[in-house]
Amino acid sequence: MAERSTAAVDVADNSGDDPLTAKAGTAATDGVAEERKTADTSAEGTDKKAVERQSGELPSLTAPELHSGHKLARRYRLEECVTRLDGFSSWRAVDEKLRRAVGVHLLPADHPRARSVLAAARSSALLGDPRFVQVLDAVEENDLVYVVHEWLPDSTELTALLAAGPLEPHDAYQLVSQVSQAMAAAHREGLAHLRLTPSAVLRSSTGQYRIRGLAVNAALRGITAERPQRSDTEAIGALLYAALTQRWPYDSDAYGLSGLPKGVGLLPPDQVRAGVHRGLSEIAMRALANDGATASRQEPPCTTPDELAKAVAAMPRVKPPEPEFAAPPEYQRTTYQQGTYGRPQLRPQATQPVVVPPPPLQSRTGRALKWAVSALLIAALGLGSWQIADRLLGQENTTETPTPSPSIDDEKPEPPKPLKVRSAEEYAPDGLPQNRQGVGDTYDSDSSTYWRTKTFVDGPILAPYKQGVGIVYDLGSEQHVSSASIALRYGGPNTKVTLYAADSLSPSGTPDSMKKIATVETSDTTAKPTAETPVKTRYVLLWMTSVPYSGGDQYFGAGYKQAITDVSFQGTAP
Repeated sequence: MAERSTAAVDVADNSGDDPLTAKAGTAATDGVAEERKTADTSAEGTDKKAVERQSGELPSLTAPELHSGHKLARRYRLEECVTRLDGFSSWRAVDEKLRRAVGVHLLPADHPRARSVLAAARSSALLGDPRFVQVLDAVEENDLVYVVHEWLPDSTELTALLAAGPLEPHDAYQLVSQVSQAMAAAHREGLAHLRLTPSAVLRSSTGQYRIRGLAVNAALRGITAERPQRSDTEAIGALLYAALTQRWPYDSDAYGLSGLPKGVGLLPPDQVRAGVHRGLSEIAMRALANDGATASRQEPPCTTPDELAKAVAAMPRVKPPEPEFAAPPEYQRTTYQQGTYGRPQLRPQATQPVVVPPPPLQSRTGRALKWAVSALLIAALGLGSWQIADRLLGQENTTETPTPSPSIDDEKPEPPKPLKVRSAEEYAPDGLPQNRQGVGDTYDSDSSTYWRTKTFVDGPILAPYKQGVGIVYDLGSEQHVSSASIALRYGGPNTKVTLYAADSLSPSGTPDSMKKIATVETSDTTAKPTAETPVKTRYVLLWMTSVPYSGGDQYFGAGYKQAITDVSFQGTAP
């Protein structure tokens, strides 16, 4: 049954010729469990049976008892239940195949919302935007439906950040800017969130905000909305309001935050707390359900995430706070710097007569020494001349065979030769690999197979959402690596590739800490980075930080992406 699981990458890579928006539309992804008249009869039959079981007409199927240690598809081991609500549960689990933490949503297959949850998960997986927590699997097996998603242990929920106090203006600006841009991209593909709460927003250790539960959280709870774009926009406004004031913008407490006093209405953030950034306060009011009216500017309301993102981009950028430096210690003079300052001055003494010595070698002893040295020099010159003459006469009587000196051709360096790749592993320091299964296709000498990146919405530079993508190759032993030849699937400008000398197949450091071998930027389907001086290493990291834009084809959608079909290295043995 495990073979029926649908990984996010597989869904995106085998989506056929239909555009992403068409597939997203058929999946009821705004959290709306729309009835599809053309759905297959098996789905309708399952929903019908679920209703009959709830009404008592049919005996209800008992779902398997789930506990810590239970394993799904002989792969996902449940560790800790974090939510149990309304017939479904959410777990922290371990993917034993890839040895990483994941999250899992579980509900019975006869649950009335099981079909809408599967549809929402699969359509969310099609988006492939790195600003959202990715769906990895959406499976129905053994009377269970479960959705597997990424687990980000190095990220912090916005709920925890707000518990410590309101955010700095720059952090609040980054929050509303990144979240509104991400949700605008999701709505362009027909996807809505409808449950955008502080617990659904995570901040990574690098300061990037990521959104989890796109379409899936609403489907699990049966949440719908007639105006999904307005609902998500108001939710973003509430997040910004809470980030500026540490208060929830309504008269009820929620998510560990106190609400506004009852009867006063919706006050602007700069009237709730002193020192709030005026521009961000107005942005929050334009996003919330108050028709966008503010006391000072009467700006129009923002009713969609796209309008909100444009409003944030139009305001002056909020700069980060200046770093605080510790005061330097009080300056103290050292003994060397003090010199004669602070020391008691010596009293002048009477001048003593100075005896001037005679010039060198002008005394009687000096003259005798000069004559002795002159005699020794004359004797040495005579002896040396006799020895030189005797040697020259001896060379005339003997003929020596000349010793050949090494020629320039003998000192030529060994020409580079192809280096064999023994194995390879994908390098993903952020824990978000692109296509681990395709790594072996890059050195199998088959140009029809390849390893590919995911399709990115923004580009060509992958940062700041992803610092880069790459593969580490094992050459079997240390070699002097001088160049590489890399065959690419997609042409176009801005493909930038850099080779680094790594310490293992799974390097612990970042590329900045490794020794650079060579770098190249190409617009062709071939990249040939060449080193000025060969570098001795066993492991070589191929690191891409920029990829070109390419249109959609029969397998993949349009966007910024790249694929590697063949890689070969050249160098010499040490």
